[in-house]
Amino acid sequence: MHPTRRHFLQSSLILTASAMLPLKMSASKPKPLLSFSTLGCPDWDFKQITDFAAAHDYQGIELRGIKRQLDLLQCEEFKTPENRKATLRMMKDKGLKFVDLGSSTNLHFPEGAERTKNLDEAKRFIDLAQEIECPFIRVFPNDFPKGQEKNATMDLMAGSLLTLAQYAEGGNVSVLIESHGDLVHAYDLEKVLKAAEHKHAGMIWDVVNMWSITKEPPPDVYSRLKKYIRHTHIKDAKVSGTDVQYVFMGKGDVPIFEAIDLLAKGGYQGYYSFEWEKLWHPELPAPELALTDYSVAMRQHFGG
Repeated sequence: MHPTRRHFLQSSLILTASAMLPLKMSASKPKPLLSFSTLGCPDWDFKQITDFAAAHDYQGIELRGIKRQLDLLQCEEFKTPENRKATLRMMKDKGLKFVDLGSSTNLHFPEGAERTKNLDEAKRFIDLAQEIECPFIRVFPNDFPKGQEKNATMDLMAGSLLTLAQYAEGGNVSVLIESHGDLVHAYDLEKVLKAAEHKHAGMIWDVVNMWSITKEPPPDVYSRLKKYIRHTHIKDAKVSGTDVQYVFMGKGDVPIFEAIDLLAKGGYQGYYSFEWEKLWHPELPAPELALTDYSVAMRQHFGG
């Protein structure tokens, strides 16, 4: 074969292979980061929680209590600096990360003892999160009390969130309000978050909490709140009026996968955190069934 022809054919093969490579790579979806809330396994100890996560393709754990103790600093794993270091070491040894600490803090209270108590709790969670390398804590916005004007309540929510974000300055922790309670309409959430604009403040998009009440289409919600979404609570449910029955992924009425696709296509880099509310709804199927189903369903949806 003439050298110039051989060189031409080899060059053509290389160019053809190079042209095909990006097509093959772009055909696969990115692997999602999965976590689950310990709300879904309220009777498991910490070793059970971490062993299960590591064995079922989870990368993170969201702490909402351990063994039904919701005040994390009362849990043996976090009571002392030595225990906190050992707990973090266990997580790293199993290839896991803490992704969020779920406090019970409510932001709607006016000035007074109740407001101080709630903000103090959140500050303790911020300090703990910083120590165990957890990027977020969750707070509730939360209610619109009767006899308290709605806009005034939203101002209180925004002010509380900003106060906590400022407390977190200088560290690696951000404070996130969950779409929860009475603050579930996209417009209201945006108003509060705009008023509390801060690099250490953001939100958790709980799709079911919003959609089950507002029926706002996920694209509308996402376009309005995208810039604030730092973490998610993922679940599915059958919704009838005010009745919400949690079910396995893809078995409910909620456009949950539509929301997930919006996040993925929009460049969301955070965790898709499964919130199976077993602690509040003991009639739900066992955690080992639900948590396994979620991991499988999400991998299938993302093509992995």
